[in-house]
Amino acid sequence: MKIFEKKLYFTILCITLSVGLIASIIASISLGPITLDFKEVWKIIASKLFFKEIFQCTWKKTTESIVWNLRFPRTLLAIIAGAGLSLCGIMMQALTKNPLANPYILGISSGASTGAVMIIIFGGSSIFGIQNVSIGAFIGALLASLLVFILSRQNGVFSSTRLVLTGVSIAALFSSITSFLIFTAQDYSKVHEALFWMTGSLGGAKWGNLLWPSAWLLISYVFLIIFSRGLNSLLLGEGVAITLGVDTKFLKNMILCLGSILTGFVVSITGVIGFVGLIVPHICRTLVGADHKRVSTLSLLLGPILLIWADILARMIARPEEIPIGVITALLGAPFFIWLIRKSSYSFGGKNG
Repeated sequence: MKIFEKKLYFTILCITLSVGLIASIIASISLGPITLDFKEVWKIIASKLFFKEIFQCTWKKTTESIVWNLRFPRTLLAIIAGAGLSLCGIMMQALTKNPLANPYILGISSGASTGAVMIIIFGGSSIFGIQNVSIGAFIGALLASLLVFILSRQNGVFSSTRLVLTGVSIAALFSSITSFLIFTAQDYSKVHEALFWMTGSLGGAKWGNLLWPSAWLLISYVFLIIFSRGLNSLLLGEGVAITLGVDTKFLKNMILCLGSILTGFVVSITGVIGFVGLIVPHICRTLVGADHKRVSTLSLLLGPILLIWADILARMIARPEEIPIGVITALLGAPFFIWLIRKSSYSFGGKNG
């Protein structure tokens, strides 16, 4: 009966969050500097998705452009980024056995920032467009990941401690390069653009940017579901996992590869958005315990909801100006995380400590 109750509770939780996600999507597309009628919004989306005019066209072309070219891809990017950063947080916390681990612990965000800032400062973005900034950021993220992967290994294996320390060192190296580029830049408008990118924004959302992050998000989720038992064992310690027959070397390499590439894809489009990958896995553990299958599924719903509402606030608070979304996630995430770690009933391994 207890197992049935747990399954029922988890199912109800997933349904509730799914409804919350749908409501968040409606709010995200409807709200902004210009508030749109949500009925009109969904008529436009339905007509576009089914490639025919299901409803009589009673809306303006400007409204259609705002919905289909700006807000809908932006909302989809919030879903992908929120889910992606949350899953990366789960993977990195399992890999390092560190409750403070997040998608950026391996210096990926610092590498991405350096790549993006180089493109912005040296004028690449003004020639080739925002897509070029994303390419620079992705290359920087992969370079940082590759350096950590190579330098943290010893005799073909790496320990969690060595991995984290190498990540911190690589992050410091790339951060210093980024700071040097910003402080020596002559064009202050480019400095402002670089700083805005470094605090995160979903403004770069385009239909062409969404395919690869979506594909890698799906691959990462399938991996977490299939290898959930191995990841559960890894939290108990590598020795215990090996005793239980888990191929820890394969598991660690896969986590490092999938997590690095997924984070690289997300950061290259959104910039650095903090706290999502840190707090969402912990919220999910307080709700369903430490089982990676359930935590991953819940994170796939909760991460997007959090990021969608952070983006709504970023657009609405100082409209028509936009606040960097990383500022909002930090303002929301930091107090919550402080409350969470002060909860006597919570521990990293699950609900109860």
